[in-house]
Amino acid sequence: MQTEPGRGDADDDVGHGGYQPAGTDSTATGSSSSVSVTGTGSAEATPDLMVVSIGVECRADSVEAAYSRAGTSSEAVTSAFRRHGIAGSDIRTTGLNVRADLVWREGEGQRVTGYVAASTLTVRLRAPGSASAAISDAVDAGGNDVRLNGLELTFNDDAAVRARAREAAWLDALRTAQQYARLASARLGRVLSVADIAPVQGPVPIARMQRAAAVESLTVETGESVVGAAINVVWELLPGA
Repeated sequence: MQTEPGRGDADDDVGHGGYQPAGTDSTATGSSSSVSVTGTGSAEATPDLMVVSIGVECRADSVEAAYSRAGTSSEAVTSAFRRHGIAGSDIRTTGLNVRADLVWREGEGQRVTGYVAASTLTVRLRAPGSASAAISDAVDAGGNDVRLNGLELTFNDDAAVRARAREAAWLDALRTAQQYARLASARLGRVLSVADIAPVQGPVPIARMQRAAAVESLTVETGESVVGAAINVVWELLPGA
């Protein structure tokens, strides 16, 4: 795929590598050229790990009282999770703070009306199917001091689902490269390079939280999570048969 003898750069509209479809990176050295394409793919699987962020927030007239109450509520939440078989290594404190509760009053300016102590726990639930009961008991244990910040559905080990996503990305790249090769009246040769494109978004939960009709707790439906992959592959382009 070389330029024709006698043609100047000003007349070479297709570039140094000859035919170059949009979206490819085609280069030539001597009689060889290459095509670079990006492939994307995804795979779905049922998540087997739920990560819950739950905390307590307590107000009192003094720092000591607010801190003590927050500690008591946080311990009640932790104990509720442990009663459901959650190991201590899966319960981690990720936030702890105490602040003044301020209000503005006309003619007086800012005044301290009390103090707020807050603590946040990150809990890993390795049996998502029974997570609703564990979360409900933890919320009941903490009472009105509890703040349920959110949850994430993911995997203990996502190697298998990521492998399927990469396979899908490879096939996508291969189909694209084969199409470009046909358009260029060429054929694919050996693979010159393969590279992951990162970062790829982590598991995207297709889960739902809904209020149960007959109980006062929330039910959690795990659904499926989607894991994506993207790769860049460079193939050698050979003269067409």
